Amino acid sequence: MSNQVKTFTILVVDDDSSSLEILSAVLSPEYEILTATSGQEALETAKNRKPDLIILDIIMPDISGFEVMARLKEMPESRNIPIIFITALTGEKYEEKGLLLGAADYITKPFIPAVVRARVHTQEQNIRQMRAIELLSMIDALTEVSNRRSFDIQLTISWAHALREKRPLSLLMLDVDNFKCYNDTYGHLMGDEMLKAVAQVCKNTIKRAGDVVARFGGEEFAVLLPNTELESALSMAESMRARMEQTHARTTDGKKTSVTVSIGAASITPGPGNSPAELIAKADACLYAAKKSGKNKAMSEG
Repeated sequence: MSNQVKTFTILVVDDDSSSLEILSAVLSPEYEILTATSGQEALETAKNRKPDLIILDIIMPDISGFEVMARLKEMPESRNIPIIFITALTGEKYEEKGLLLGAADYITKPFIPAVVRARVHTQEQNIRQMRAIELLSMIDALTEVSNRRSFDIQLTISWAHALREKRPLSLLMLDVDNFKCYNDTYGHLMGDEMLKAVAQVCKNTIKRAGDVVARFGGEEFAVLLPNTELESALSMAESMRARMEQTHARTTDGKKTSVTVSIGAASITPGPGNSPAELIAKADACLYAAKKSGKNKAMSEG
């Protein structure tokens, strides 16, 4: 993963061209600036470009800033974007109204450039901190792959895309063979090392950015494969199983033991009569069949 910090984008909305130019000049050395001169343009830009922060004038000819903010909070694309009001309207009642609507800050005109920069810096720090927290909440701390919460979200999104595009969605359910015995014999720390190794093999085997590896729970992992037919999913599962077989886990006496997994593969082209839960159930049933037939196997329906 790249360590490069994503460019922070700010949408500045003001019908006064001089204010727009000054704000752009003040902020453009540090940020990517988008501009809009009307409420309607602001709504369209926010929806299509999804800025990180919006600086919004209140007095505009078509739609007031208060109304623009209310509409932004109704749209899924923009409801979580922080908004700073910047306006010539002074008085506690206006500031109170803006903050009650959910504004992150309120700046009055004529503004001081240094104050604008400082307020924007504060919002940028808050946004980056919140995103870092959200990211951590979606990652399994031990294996550093997606956690169950993240998997559920990704499955819902992938299912919706597959339904809209009428394309198949495949799922691999993977379970580490004899994990409880290994864990009980060599201890939880060694068991943790094995789970990390399994997650790494899974990550190294998938090929596309849209594929998702997640820790489903305990020693069970899930691999979500959008736009993938069952035959390709089973081939991926067999490749994963074979790579896993070449992986060795350490034991407390200094020896090594092979790591094997059982994998169930399933595929569905989403339609009105099925659901994500059905895809999980199908993959789970195939995983159970692989376990029952001797383990260290990848199996699908039929």
